[in-house]
Amino acid sequence: MQTNVTPGTSGLGLPTSVLLNSDMGEGLGLHEFGNDEELMRIIDVANVACGYHAGDPDVMNRTVALAAENGVAVGAHPGLPDPVGFGRRRMALRPEEVESIILYQTGALTAFLGKHGLALNHIKPHGALYGMLAGDEELMQAAAGTAKQFGVPFFGLAGTAHETVCRAMGVEFIPELYVDLNYGPAGELLIQRRPAPTDPEAAADRVSRALSGKPVLAVDGTELDITFRSICVHSDAPNSVAVASAVRAVLNSR
Repeated sequence: MQTNVTPGTSGLGLPTSVLLNSDMGEGLGLHEFGNDEELMRIIDVANVACGYHAGDPDVMNRTVALAAENGVAVGAHPGLPDPVGFGRRRMALRPEEVESIILYQTGALTAFLGKHGLALNHIKPHGALYGMLAGDEELMQAAAGTAKQFGVPFFGLAGTAHETVCRAMGVEFIPELYVDLNYGPAGELLIQRRPAPTDPEAAADRVSRALSGKPVLAVDGTELDITFRSICVHSDAPNSVAVASAVRAVLNSR
């Protein structure tokens, strides 16, 4: 069985190794989004949709099989039950509902992981759920409890409830840097309803600066110190392969 893949950090707080992750398996039936086959040859970790915002059983099965073929670790990417909005519209949920939807989706994915001889690597919520958990400790406690139940790390944003709750509950936390989404002045991610192309050179420059300990610029020019141990490149942007390749080149040059 595949073991968890987790990077380390230096004594200066900078990551000594950084994993490249991407959201995968975001399709339903004949309708699939993203560049999964090409990206699987570039990334280290796949966050696989588990059925609510996208990812029906056949798509999950194919995506996990593709990850196994390419030696890519797989984590659960549970979303809100809103396929029409692709999980990018917020919902009013109680903590027990958050726990149930993450537990249900992660459990479904683990069945396919077992079929293909892989172990669950982590949990990383999708879209609006990711943002909801970042700003609500009570909801995040439900999510972290599920990660603790499965014994895996939680991928999220440093400096938010993602991190503070995981630390308090003894759940390993893997902070992320995003290169194809912008940051607001408070360090918040600006989630797009529709993916847009990202300049690969700009993505590579952001990674190079961050790895050197330099600040990432928010949309208004605010300098942000982003703590990270993994970098996310979304699979559904038109030029995601070019962006991921540019980021991989920077990581390989270290």
